[in-house]
Amino acid sequence: MLKKINHVNIVVSKLEETKAFFIQLGFEIGDESELSGDWISSIVGLPDVNARYVTLSLPGTETNLELIEYTSPPSEKDPNMDKANQIGFRHIAFEVDNIEDEVCRLKDMGVKFLSAIHTYPKTGKRLVYLWGPDRILLELAQY
Repeated sequence: MLKKINHVNIVVSKLEETKAFFIQLGFEIGDESELSGDWISSIVGLPDVNARYVTLSLPGTETNLELIEYTSPPSEKDPNMDKANQIGFRHIAFEVDNIEDEVCRLKDMGVKFLSAIHTYPKTGKRLVYLWGPDRILLELAQY
């Protein structure tokens, strides 16, 4: 029986830059390490793996983000990864208390948003999308 979502893993091109971005959002570092050898190559099904990762979490939550940068074998960028209609992982949504305040805070840090804040008429949820490093698609949502 599944118990909970433990983490979401995101492959990134610049681990330090992406880690800094999520720390600005309010995440805290849990663990950092290098990964290499037959054991990790066997797990992920790739030859000669050499990678670095960091685990990040929001205070008071149980689900972590795990960012990983592969130096070997090199990662390939999907040119359509940032499009909302692509099959597969699409975005991570973060619940916020005050969406206007959070958008202002992030804009002051140079974060670019895809649009203004919108309201989903069916539920009243207020939301906006933004891109993180590597054009990782993120959502802010106020319920």
